[in-house]
Order: sequence, then structure tokens, then C-alpha cells
Amino acid sequence: MSKASRYSGDDIWKNNVEKINSELFTLTYGSLVAQLCRDFNNNYHEVNNQLDKMGYNIGLRLIEEYLAKTGTQRCSSFKETSEMISKIGFKIFLNIIPTVENWSNDGKSFSLIIYDNPLAEFVELPLSNDNKITKELWYSQILCGILRGCLQMVQLDVDAYFLKDTLRGDDKTELRVKLNKYLKDEVPAGED
Repeated sequence: MSKASRYSGDDIWKNNVEKINSELFTLTYGSLVAQLCRDFNNNYHEVNNQLDKMGYNIGLRLIEEYLAKTGTQRCSSFKETSEMISKIGFKIFLNIIPTVENWSNDGKSFSLIIYDNPLAEFVELPLSNDNKITKELWYSQILCGILRGCLQMVQLDVDAYFLKDTLRGDDKTELRVKLNKYLKDEVPAGED
């Protein structure tokens, strides 16, 4: 791992993080997803969009806490960024360390492999006659939005999306992160 952070994710998790009960968090998130499904009449594409928007807004704010707790400096490469996300970001906020795999040849996309997704704990998607929910709902879509929001705040425009999910019967949860472009540091108009 790089020298970009003063502390490891384990150190921060053990010493500096206010924690809530993981079961309470998991059940609260499950209630949120269930309510969105009711609000949008089981239009799972719209539920995914809403979870992504919520996550994006959370990510815009979460990056400040991450930077304050870790003392992280700007990463020198997208590969270093992936390691910081996996080994520190996920550890601090969810107490898991996904593995980084499946780098593209151009070095602009990778997968985060999550074997024990804390959001999916105690969750079993109901099967309908056409299995629409297991084909269309990405239950943990909020994570994609969080990654997009956090990375945008550090001048990285990315797409984040799920390829696999254990709730859909896959052996692991795979979240893909693709770098679109580096954003320019710009001073807002009128602020010199």
C-alpha cells in the first residue's frame, strides 16, 4: 500500500471511528430498500437509480470524513486509488476489505470483489413468478453511488456498477469501477 495515508484502515477502525450496531444499520438499509420498492411500485430500475443518487450524495460528504481521518494525500495513480478504496475506505466505513481484481489492459477499470457484503446480511430477495426482482434490483446499488460521489470530489469521473451479487445467486459480489477521465481543478466563477 502507498505512503499516502498516515494510518491503516485497521488502525482507524479500532481507534478512531464512532460505530453503530451493524445489525441495526443492515436492517435500516433493508427497510429503506423495501420502502423504495413500494414507493416505485416495484420498478426496480427506478429503485436502483434512487439508491445510486442517495449514495452519490452520501459520497460527496463521506470523502471529507475519509480525508480527515486518514490524512491521505493525492494518489499518484488509479491503481493506488483502488488500493486506498479497498484497504482503507471500505475498512473504515464497513469493516470489510474487498479485493481488487480484474484490471483492464489500459489500467482504467478494476473490480472490487466482496465476499461478505454487510448490506446483504440477513437479506433474501423474495422470488416472484417471473423473478423480476432478482434480475433487475441491485440491492447494494448505494455503494456504486458512494464511490462515484467520493471519487468525483477528488477529481476522478468514474462509472461504478455491479456485475455480480450473491443475492442473485452468484458466488461473490463484484462491483466494477471504470475511470472515464480526470477532472480539472477549477475555481468556481467569481472566486479568485
